[in-house]
Amino acid sequence: MRGAKIMPEKFVFTSNPIEQLEKEYDVVIIGSGSTGLTCAIQAYELGLKPVILEKMDKIGGNTNRASSGMNAAETEVQLANGVVDSFADFYKETYQGGGKLNNQEMLEYFATHTALAIEWLSSHEIELTDLTVTGGMSKKRAHRPASTAPVGAYLIKGLLRIIQKASIPLFTQVKVEHLKKQPSGTQVAISIDEGVQKTIVGRSIVIATGGFGAGSEWIKKYRPELLNYKTTNHSGATGDGLLMAQEIGAELIQMEMIQIHPTVQQDTPHAYLIGETVRGEGAILVSNEGKRFVDELNTRKVVSRAITSLPEKSAYLIFDEKVRSRVKAIEFYNHIGLVESAATVAELAEVLKIDKQNLTSTLAGWNKAVTTKSDTEFGRKTGMNNKLDAGPFYAIHVAPAVHYTMGGIHVDERTRVLDGNGYVIPGIFAAGEVAGGLHGNNRIGGNSIAETVVFGRQAAQQAFVYLKK
Repeated sequence: MRGAKIMPEKFVFTSNPIEQLEKEYDVVIIGSGSTGLTCAIQAYELGLKPVILEKMDKIGGNTNRASSGMNAAETEVQLANGVVDSFADFYKETYQGGGKLNNQEMLEYFATHTALAIEWLSSHEIELTDLTVTGGMSKKRAHRPASTAPVGAYLIKGLLRIIQKASIPLFTQVKVEHLKKQPSGTQVAISIDEGVQKTIVGRSIVIATGGFGAGSEWIKKYRPELLNYKTTNHSGATGDGLLMAQEIGAELIQMEMIQIHPTVQQDTPHAYLIGETVRGEGAILVSNEGKRFVDELNTRKVVSRAITSLPEKSAYLIFDEKVRSRVKAIEFYNHIGLVESAATVAELAEVLKIDKQNLTSTLAGWNKAVTTKSDTEFGRKTGMNNKLDAGPFYAIHVAPAVHYTMGGIHVDERTRVLDGNGYVIPGIFAAGEVAGGLHGNNRIGGNSIAETVVFGRQAAQQAFVYLKK
């Protein structure tokens, strides 16, 4: 496998002027996150004529905010790092993590195609050669750039380079208002800046609009108790794709299954997700008393529940300089003022206004657990490679926030959209967070990025099969 390539920082992608929008395409892809970009590239490579429509002025959607990595099993990267894995274990742990409510056919396809997705990215010079571990996983499956940079922005930049090189049309600030099935394809009614209305035709459609984590109306309908939670989602994640799918007869499933992420810094007007890789590299969680209270790398629902059960309903992530050096995103967290630091553990306790003796004792107990590879308090088994003993020491104040929506459009493992009777709606596909079923009632960290590539490719391949009939 080739070594990681450092991408020049000056790369700037410019979307197409609206005057270049044509009247008909083989594949109309709605959404420009990793799912949509991957789908467009795969469709182009199969000889189809794709177009990407994005309602926001910024490309990338929630993928831009992904930081931990891309889960995959049985990869060459794992073997090169001494990790022997299996599809079966990946499947089992994801199934258990999702409360055994996952669509098993989708999960089977997903678990057995993540390694191919890593290879596909590598063949396009998007290299993910470093590994970390996320909650609910027993092995290092989260692939990330060698620099340990956040995976999402790295992936979007790499995919956009391919989009640019292939001259695949991508239009921003184009909102899809309606879909209407026709014998020759699907009419796509769009609105552009200044109220301009147009209609184009897609011989096939891929809905890749993301979830509804910032969609208050959906949350109010399905999980009203979460309305006061902050969200890690970008403002455009409002569930538009669900409405357009319903308009053509699609069924929605598991809509009440909304994930709360346990480690979100919320002391500023904007909520910042602190990626799971910080815990994966060795950070621990302590309460306001300076004590651990949970296996930090249990599933997100378990860790979130443990934090909200504390009297203060928040906690501190505690880590040292070694962890900071292994997680490049911490530089960003520090730059925007989210990180507290001190030369010693006792001084950090003073900064945080928590009991010095408790925090010092907690770190000593944790370091002993790392040395003996036995966390007798909470049974943690991963993210225990290094003791927290290299100053300076750091802390980030965190609390749970709305993060991911597991429910969505009912699809099969081929990404084909299904109606309320379980029948395929011809020529309509959905992939990524907008599609429901893969994750059950809890998404494992690192599986969302993997899902975008695996099922983004699958949607393009199945559109190709549909159009060639």
